[in-house]
Amino acid sequence: MALGRAHSVAVTGVDGQLVEIEADVGQGLPSVHLVGLPDTALQESRDRVRSAVANSGEKWPDGRVVLALSPATLPKVGSVYDLALATAVLDAAGAIPSERLAKTVLLGELALDGRVRRVRGILPAVIAARNAGWATVVVPESAMAEAGLVDGIEVFGALSLRTVVAWLRGEGTLAEPDGRLPDTVRSGGDLSEVVGQEEARWALEVAAAGGHHLLLTGPPGIGKTMLAQRLPGLLPPLTETEALQVTAIHSMAGALSGDQPLITVPPFVAPHHSTSVAAMVGGGSGAARPGAVSLAHRGVLFLDECAEIGGKVLEAMRTPLEEGEIRIARRDGVARYPARFQLILAANPCPCAPARDVDCICAPLARRRYLGKLSGPLMDRIDIWVQMHGQSGAAFAGEIAESSAVVRARVAVARQAAVDRWREYGWTTNAEVPGHVLRQRFRLPREAVAPLETSLRLGRMSARGADRAIRVAWTICDLRGGELPTAQDVLSALNFRQRGAQ
Repeated sequence: MALGRAHSVAVTGVDGQLVEIEADVGQGLPSVHLVGLPDTALQESRDRVRSAVANSGEKWPDGRVVLALSPATLPKVGSVYDLALATAVLDAAGAIPSERLAKTVLLGELALDGRVRRVRGILPAVIAARNAGWATVVVPESAMAEAGLVDGIEVFGALSLRTVVAWLRGEGTLAEPDGRLPDTVRSGGDLSEVVGQEEARWALEVAAAGGHHLLLTGPPGIGKTMLAQRLPGLLPPLTETEALQVTAIHSMAGALSGDQPLITVPPFVAPHHSTSVAAMVGGGSGAARPGAVSLAHRGVLFLDECAEIGGKVLEAMRTPLEEGEIRIARRDGVARYPARFQLILAANPCPCAPARDVDCICAPLARRRYLGKLSGPLMDRIDIWVQMHGQSGAAFAGEIAESSAVVRARVAVARQAAVDRWREYGWTTNAEVPGHVLRQRFRLPREAVAPLETSLRLGRMSARGADRAIRVAWTICDLRGGELPTAQDVLSALNFRQRGAQ
């Protein structure tokens, strides 16, 4: 009886866990048995691995082969274990030395001819291997740029099983990442292209500076989508930690490009209004995949025609809006994905949506019901509400408005002020600060919060809404370079909420 070992990684959400693969070659009729809670794709790897070994010029052992994946209680999903399974069998057969194999994590799917194919989740798997103390990882050559983003671990790219076997024997070399990082490329247009809409432009700047959620209502063609698409251009580039986290989420979704895998600018995600709950928050059979709320992590989630979106889909966003994380329970366990995004909602005022409100032909009940899909608890989590109106002809002949670069400079200064203020707590924007911290540790003067107390006493807003108004007031204060919000800042924040409720 011979025993071989190799190692791979199981990824759940954006977290990885090392998996030890043992191969036992014993007496009996030729067969392959796979144990350790494999899913269907992993069960089928028995035939893929056997054909890949044979077509790579190696001999598959005669006898009964048992492949065990540990921890045995952890469900194993996907084809990422193929390369490790093949090397474990060859190690058990004595076809390769175990010195390098014992120190290496192997990731990749095998084709029948021995080629190593790319799989989802390479980046979080490599991060997990590094955090577990491993020094070397072998990945598909097509995913080498993605894996090379991780510091502190040696990354090699494999084109085929044949090249991996030669490298393990010390008879060949594997490709290595070139270490080049992609250039920061911003897309989505410039803010100077938006005509007029000064109030909406100011609201967009406040939202960008504080990380606040925004609702835009108005007739079709007025510029709601244009403004939303230009919000990422006002946000600062992602930090190194944020970029790796965002890239890991997109890696799990299989949405990375091979040439420039690292995402360095805030993502912009705009699902169609017919999207499902699973597509919005994540899910699927087996291992849960990230949804739109996670793909928009540290970026912008734009829901156009939000009044047309199903009520269950909208309500499913309440938890990630509040907690910045989504937890998806499935048969194979609970997957946790970050979901700290800025939500931009856009809607027409009514079903007929005329250019002028006086031309509306909708019944009063239909008009109320149209935006009634946006429930009170959901609207309570929106910081800024803006009702957009049509522009006069003079706006098209006026001067060109400020560009995104000019506004982005002011946003960067305001964001830095927030970072300096909340540094000891670890928060980077005003929108992330819990309400009890705002009320207890950073108390505002009584005269500044007087308008807020009046709104609470009259029942115009909830305690959550009051906390959000204070956060917006801090952002307005940061944009003007102040040290403490004034009564005027609080009134401006309240005006953003009350105007949208009209």
